[in-house]
Amino acid sequence: MTATPHRRQPEVFDIAVIGGGIVGSAIARELSGYEVSVALLEARDDVGDGTSKANTAILHTGFDAKPGTLESRLVARGYHLLNAYAKATGIPVEHTGAVLVAWNQEELDALPSLKEKAEANGYERCRIIGADEVYQSLPALGDGALGGLTVPDESIICTWTTNLALATDAQQRGAKLLLQYAVTGVDQTDEVTTLHTAKGEVRARWVINAAGLGADHIDRLFGHDRFTVTPRRGELFVFDKLTRPMVNKIVLPVPSSRGKGVLISPTIYGNVMLGPTAEDLTDRADTATSEDGYDFLLTKGERLMPRLLSEEVTASYAGLRAAIDHPDYLIEATPEQRYLLVGGIRSTGLTAGIAIAEHVRHLLEESGPPLRNRADLPGPPRMPNIGEATTRPYQDAELIASDPAYGSIVCFCERVTEGEIRDACHASVPARTLEGLRRRTRAMNGRCQGFFCGAAVAALHTQHRADDGCGSQHKDNG
Repeated sequence: MTATPHRRQPEVFDIAVIGGGIVGSAIARELSGYEVSVALLEARDDVGDGTSKANTAILHTGFDAKPGTLESRLVARGYHLLNAYAKATGIPVEHTGAVLVAWNQEELDALPSLKEKAEANGYERCRIIGADEVYQSLPALGDGALGGLTVPDESIICTWTTNLALATDAQQRGAKLLLQYAVTGVDQTDEVTTLHTAKGEVRARWVINAAGLGADHIDRLFGHDRFTVTPRRGELFVFDKLTRPMVNKIVLPVPSSRGKGVLISPTIYGNVMLGPTAEDLTDRADTATSEDGYDFLLTKGERLMPRLLSEEVTASYAGLRAAIDHPDYLIEATPEQRYLLVGGIRSTGLTAGIAIAEHVRHLLEESGPPLRNRADLPGPPRMPNIGEATTRPYQDAELIASDPAYGSIVCFCERVTEGEIRDACHASVPARTLEGLRRRTRAMNGRCQGFFCGAAVAALHTQHRADDGCGSQHKDNG
């Protein structure tokens, strides 16, 4: 699609999906498996650069969802779909299991009902355990735990690779990825919707709104006033890799009326994470960390696992969740407008994304002509491994023998090689920025936060952009 629509009318897509996060990318991938043309519009300069990039990265069983809700059904379905997709594409996953820890009598008394809730959601592997077994599983836990509830199938996953895999898959199936296409206006005729953006018009027969934090704004452009997004900031600490032996399972709080609370979790990259906070804001771009957030996490961490706080904090960051004034996912089709809303997708959207995409497809089939399967679908992309549980390129002697660039380490904290940086810049959805490169390789994500390697990483990035790996050959994609 040209960026100067006055020269020629842009093509008309069958479906335009607004939002290149995990949910939007999953929808574009799903629909690209049928005989329709699909455009995926993202306001930023990379996929997964909004809500999807900063969350707790837990692959949820859905044990604690509210039974009977759309969210509970789609999270349970999504858990199995994403597990299978991760195996097919190489998305890093570790099946660590989790323990909900009760610290007072009220929380201990709540465990049986939580087990019953899990069973109502179809998950029957939870088990109530006493304090002794809690400490056998988590010996570094702070004093005072009274008992717990095991959730053996909760897992950790790489949210960055998940988003990138889905967007890459969608593009390889024929979807057109349009970056920096923030939607500012909507015009509709009987047959076509025109989306106005700073980079030109995008015309489509159907529009799917999966815009996350901006979903309510887009919904209002279509004349609706169904919900309001409140950006909810969650701050987290990431601890050095030396802490990983302390935490081999996800440590979950017993949820209360105030929310799910603060957890401690291993990460797919070999670190340990503490958080998140939950603070409602008005600024939808405010991902700054705060002194109050730090104090809150330090207080919680001192209670949960005091030994952890004596270790080095590698990084702190904040993400925004799209909280809405609605108790469930808000996924509704408006056939007369050829428009479908996918709103209120909380942090569980990471797990539910592929199932949400299935659900959206079913709604489209109910609202319009049937979708015909494509006979020529390519296989799923194989993603580079940036997790610690399996072999990384710097550890692969055979790979290094075939290409020495995989033996040339650039980022020593995270053991990222020149070959990985090159590949990320020349991928079909390339790293156009240093932040995009960080999410694809872990470069500059370690203890020094780029202080030692930043200049070398930036030089390689610039070099490969000049080689056309991150720029002009993909200019139609943003």
